[in-house]
Order: sequence, then structure tokens, then C-alpha cells
Amino acid sequence: MRALADKKGNTDMLNWDDPLNAPVPTTGAKPAAEHSAEPAAAPAADDAISVAKPAKAAAPAPQKTDTADGEPTTRAAAMEPVNADDKRVINGMTDVNQLAPFKYPWAWEYFLNANRNHWTPLDINMAQDVHDYHHKLTLEERHVYENVLAYLTTSDILAMRNIGLAVMEKMSAPELQIYQARQVYEESLHTWTYQHCLETIGLDQGEIYNRYRVVPEINGKIQMANRRLNSVMRSDIDLRDRDELHNFLMAYIFFAAVFEGSWFYNGFTPIFSLQRRGLMKGTGEQLQYIMRDEVLHASFGIRVAKQIMIEENIRPDAKALKDMWEEAEACESAYADYILRDPIVGYSAEVHKEQYRFIANRRAKQLGVEEPYPGAEAALPWLDEQANMRKEKNFFETRVTEYQTGGALKWD
Repeated sequence: MRALADKKGNTDMLNWDDPLNAPVPTTGAKPAAEHSAEPAAAPAADDAISVAKPAKAAAPAPQKTDTADGEPTTRAAAMEPVNADDKRVINGMTDVNQLAPFKYPWAWEYFLNANRNHWTPLDINMAQDVHDYHHKLTLEERHVYENVLAYLTTSDILAMRNIGLAVMEKMSAPELQIYQARQVYEESLHTWTYQHCLETIGLDQGEIYNRYRVVPEINGKIQMANRRLNSVMRSDIDLRDRDELHNFLMAYIFFAAVFEGSWFYNGFTPIFSLQRRGLMKGTGEQLQYIMRDEVLHASFGIRVAKQIMIEENIRPDAKALKDMWEEAEACESAYADYILRDPIVGYSAEVHKEQYRFIANRRAKQLGVEEPYPGAEAALPWLDEQANMRKEKNFFETRVTEYQTGGALKWD
């Protein structure tokens, strides 16, 4: 699926409702390859990726060595070739340094798509934002703007550390690790973006960056994330232990479905509401690019979690899921009440909370688990379209940020 206009000027909407059900853009791959223990077939030559079958190498000559008692022994100079069938998300025994043949071609597609969505915060004109903040925003709107960035910048650093320290090393298929390496970079880029916005506008960065430590409503979300993610940052976790495996699965589900899939996705909306009124348009555009990254992050994480459930024959405990959703909603509600203690035009705490519930239900559906908030409705019907970043702007209003490769974006 293409997110941007093609050469003929057509524009397709992203599949925001359920990106996991979108066709995986690898012709020849088996349907729902992630649900099968069999390796996905290699894509056709005209696809985005091409996998060549490895040629059979001549058997190496045996090497002789001596045992401790001086008796000669013979051993092979090379290991057996990697069979894609043997790859696993975790607890795999194949060579983690050998990328192909792929077992998870969809993971490679995520990596390719992420690289097509390349940008930096310096590409977007922020001059109007400086004027808007100092001359147009109300005190209530400044409060929203500052605290949204205060939360987001801390969260992206936490996300960067979680992927880099807790998740990547547990993955035993390199195609998964490679996308996650890109994800670590993107979280760093997002942190730079928030810092660039604050610096450009001339805000006290030391004060805003410390709000997560002194504002209970922001700190509450960070502390919940720390509690649920720190336990899997240990390198000595034995994921063959069923209790440890379940703990890892729940931490991964929280990270993908709540932290990135719901809190981040919903976290940009107060700024988008300003952007829709013609305010802080540069910051809004920055967040649109970040949102594209985060949708891929959440979709990838949910797909990996589902694959772990299949390969390890494990399901998240129903009570553990219920507790997770309840705690997440309590944290999000307190946060919304703080940043929107005084509603702004077109946006309120109740709108924010209802949209969170709606998005959380979407993530639960993607995971294949029970929806936590039955009956929740989309309070912001414009949000998914907002994220499509349709470019109908005056050239002098903003710098051109549609890279040539951006037109080739495909979204799972």
C-alpha cells in the first residue's frame, strides 16, 4: 500500500485500522508467513527485495587436530549451512550473523520502508512556529504544547534504550535485529526533533526536560513503562523458562501495543489539533513524520509478539492483560487531565481519553486479544487522515520534504 501520491497523482490511505491485515509486499511469500513454522518463499525478482539461493560450496578438507591425550581427531572446518526453517524469533539456534535466506521477509520489508521515510528536523521550516508560540498561543495552549513535548522526549529516549538494551539481543533472526537497529536510530531522531523544536522556539530545555521528574502526571506514565520494561533489560534472561518467557511477552506487548501503539499515537493529537487550526504547523509536520515511524514500530512489535505466541506456544494471561490495560488507562487519564486541565479550542481531556480507548481497542484487535474498552468510539475521526501528510502547501510556506524515495513508501 502506498502512503503518498504516485506518479499519476493518486493517493491511497494508510491502513490505520489494521496494518497487520494489509498485504505483505513480497510477491511469492506464503500468505501469513508469520503464522507458519515453514519459511516464507523468496520474493520474485521484480520485488523490492531479491533473495538469491546460496550456491553449494565444496566441502572443506577435514582438519586434523590433537586431543588432550595426543590422539589425532578430525573435525569439519565449517559449520552446517543455515536452514531458514530453523530460524526463530527468540530461542533460535541458527547463526544470527546470516541474514538470508529469510524466514521473516516481512521484517526486511519494514526495514526497507523505514529507510524510504528518511527525514531530519532541519528539513522543516519552524519560523512561523516561533511567531505563533510567542504571539498567538494562549496560556492554555502553551501549557499543552510544552508538556506534550516534555513527555514525548523522555518517552523516546526510554524507547531507544528498551529496543537497544532489552529487545534486540533477544532476537535470534538477523532480519528482525536489522529493523530494530533502524528503530533505535529513529527514536534518537525523534528525540533530536523535540529538542530542535524547543531550542528553535527558545524555551528553557533544562526546565522542560525535568518535568517528567517533577510533574506526577507525566512521571506516572514513565514509571509504569520503567516497571514493565526494566525487568527484561537483563542479558541473562532464560527465555526457555515459561515464567520468564511470559514476562518478556507481556513487556513486549506493553511496549508495542500501549507505549508506542497507543500512548505515542494518541500523544501527538493535541499538537495536531493546533496544526489543524493553522498554529504550530512546523511542529505538527515534524510530528507527522514521527507518527509514520511509530505506526511502523507498533505494527512490527505486534507482529513479532504474535509470532512469539505461535512459535513458543504461549498466550498472554487474561488477568495480566486486564491489569495492563487498566493501569495504562489510569496513567493516560491522569496525564490528559493535567495537560488539558483547561480545554483548548477543539480539544479536551475527555476527547483525548476516548480516543486513547479507541486506539487501544485497535491494538488489542491486531494482537488477537479481547478489546479492553468495549464500545469506545473514535473521538478524532480526522486523526488517521491527518497522519497521511497530504502535501497541498504553498512552496514558500514550508520547505519541500517529500524526498524522491518517499513516493515509494509501502505500509504494512
